[in-house]
Amino acid sequence: MPEENSEPKAGRTIQSLYDQGYVNAMAHFYRGELSRIMVWRQRLDTTTTWSITTTTTIFTVSFTVRDVPHIIFLFNIAIVWVMLWIEARRYRFYDAFRARVRMLEAHFLVPMVLENKELLQGEWKKLVCEDLILPSFKISKFEAIGRRLKRTYAFIFIIIQVAWITKVFMHAEPKITSWRTFYAAFNVIHIPAWLVLSLFTLSLLIVVGISLYIARKSSAEISEFHTNASLWRL
Repeated sequence: MPEENSEPKAGRTIQSLYDQGYVNAMAHFYRGELSRIMVWRQRLDTTTTWSITTTTTIFTVSFTVRDVPHIIFLFNIAIVWVMLWIEARRYRFYDAFRARVRMLEAHFLVPMVLENKELLQGEWKKLVCEDLILPSFKISKFEAIGRRLKRTYAFIFIIIQVAWITKVFMHAEPKITSWRTFYAAFNVIHIPAWLVLSLFTLSLLIVVGISLYIARKSSAEISEFHTNASLWRL
């Protein structure tokens, strides 16, 4: 008798996956998680805006007032690094909730669209439940910094350093005519030129190094188009 009842019970379990109540609950859950990642996405835009606004303000002051020393761009780089640190922390939250959305899209919406119940099997429901009970980050702080650096902040840092060199050439006293005078132009009050140049070079190497490392080691959020790209050209 127990064996005879097991099959109907299993059938009811599979059938319940398409019950109206279950589908509605999952739809609301998906909508809520999607709304949550949009909020965190807006927070990423906020810190990026702060970085651009700060950089624009410093550019205006440094190129308008001749007496402002070019070392102000080092201060600019420090501020942008702080913004990057904050944004990387926010990105980890965004990525954690985005992972839930991708889990629902891949393991719930795809089987629903294909009308294939077999694709609903697996450990994905257990993983989602565990993540709801004990939320966890999906990437490290270093990878989050690298992703935001590669996506946005590398360009900001490079623009700042180009502006730094431009400021040195425009307002150098005396005028730059050789490598010797170029080196001497980096001297600021009591700060030796070698220290300023070292900080300038170090910041550039860090930006380029982290960006290249993450580009090779980290997987992208969205892959490039493949051979079926033409199917989407409606």
